[in-house]
Amino acid sequence: MTVSFAGLDLVNPIIAASGTFGYGIEFEEIVSLERLGAFVTKGISLEPMAGHPAPRMVQTAAGMLNAIGLQNVGVEEYVTRKLPPMQRYPTCQVIVNVFGSTVRDYVAVLDRLNDAEGIAAYELNVSCPNVQAGGMTFGADPYSLEELVERAKQGSIRPLIVKLSPNVTSIAQMAKVCAEAGADAVSVANTFRAMAIDAEARQPRLTNVTGGLSGPAIKPIALRMVYETARAVEIPILGMGGITTPEDVVEFMLAGATAVEVGTASYADPRATEKLASGLESWCKSHNVEKVSSLTRALKRRE
Repeated sequence: MTVSFAGLDLVNPIIAASGTFGYGIEFEEIVSLERLGAFVTKGISLEPMAGHPAPRMVQTAAGMLNAIGLQNVGVEEYVTRKLPPMQRYPTCQVIVNVFGSTVRDYVAVLDRLNDAEGIAAYELNVSCPNVQAGGMTFGADPYSLEELVERAKQGSIRPLIVKLSPNVTSIAQMAKVCAEAGADAVSVANTFRAMAIDAEARQPRLTNVTGGLSGPAIKPIALRMVYETARAVEIPILGMGGITTPEDVVEFMLAGATAVEVGTASYADPRATEKLASGLESWCKSHNVEKVSSLTRALKRRE
């Protein structure tokens, strides 16, 4: 069940997605953290952020909308209080999601994280659709993205993963920009910008008006994006988007993912990640797959 991803050795390819698993340690009484390959923290910024006012989550058909607004405790509080307890689970790799409003902000967060122990890699968030500055400002513009990735790579002592936005013309092209700028891997992809309306009140259901759509509703689109990205770059891919079953994981790996992130499923069942890890192992046994890593980019052409 082990996979090698951007220089990291994971016990399995199941990773809890950013924004859906807190800072990791909150789940220790619910999930057997040692059963996960890794988890990604909430987006960590230079200073604490309060996020958007409620309502900021809405259920939709086959998914959900969120406009949390990257609420977090800030990098200093994270390093001193949230990170140390995770050292009790050395096999569950800690990937820190990094966010900033400017290139300087991103680099400053990375610089502080470089001094901390117990971190395996960084996931550069250039794709949050719910904030005014940063986020998609970088993820939607290839020139801004190239500059940010180059600077972040120069300032990082750990593997750098770039979390791409699906709200672009060509996600494959953006992946190529990241690869050429030095990224060690890409995450494909973040949530899709969307909205919901209360017909009775004639108002948006979210205070922020729009939010990020996730869950099974986006799976076919996310799967296509992973496939296109795999045809464009050689660096590893973290696939995500509506994964709820072991078969979903297999599909993303066949399309090109080395590992997957599981997010919205954890809201329906907080133990979803652990169950997927066990379910994937059972699937491999029943299908005579000796190494789960052999599934990556193994999609066959139709005859």
